[in-house]
Amino acid sequence: MNQWIEQLKQLDPKNPSNWPWPFRAGALLLLFIGILVAGWFLLFSEQRAELDKEQQKEVELKNTFIEKKKLAVNLEAYQQQRAEIEQSFGALLKQLPTKSEIEALIIDINQAGLGRGLQFELFKPAQNENLTEFYAEKPVDLKVTGSYHDLGAFSSDVSKLPRIVLLSDLKIENLKDGTLSMEAKAKTYRYLDPEEIAAQRKTAKSPAKPGGK
Repeated sequence: MNQWIEQLKQLDPKNPSNWPWPFRAGALLLLFIGILVAGWFLLFSEQRAELDKEQQKEVELKNTFIEKKKLAVNLEAYQQQRAEIEQSFGALLKQLPTKSEIEALIIDINQAGLGRGLQFELFKPAQNENLTEFYAEKPVDLKVTGSYHDLGAFSSDVSKLPRIVLLSDLKIENLKDGTLSMEAKAKTYRYLDPEEIAAQRKTAKSPAKPGGK
């Protein structure tokens, strides 16, 4: 044993061709084993990464399948819910006047105040409408005077009109004769006709010009 150790110490690492054949064979065997081990680890790491990738893909496919299965199971309920939403939306649209009906609605607001005995100091429909993608908002500035009861009844009558009218920016002031003065902005809405909707969408898609011009 000591003889082998002594011979191993005397080996010249720079000139392995002069080593005794047992040492050369052992060195070649160790080199071969090292190459096999290194190759195995390299191949294993690549396969492991590929396996992890496929396992992640499997999880994503399972989640997608589960989501689609839920949709398929609840498809009838979703279709019913969509039909109800479309019906509700249609009912809301019917509460919005057309362009030709907006002036009649403004007259109805005025008549609601006169019917309660209110005195109009201001009744001024805006010249321009505030347009959105699907509807237009028509504000009316008004100022009326009357008793507390009559003002409350007027507000109630406006809320019960067949078309949507909202009273906002309310300002109420006590007058010397015991009556009340109420300033408000009555907002009514109408849906846009197809040509107006197309124009609004075209405007929204148009790029803004430099300088806001």
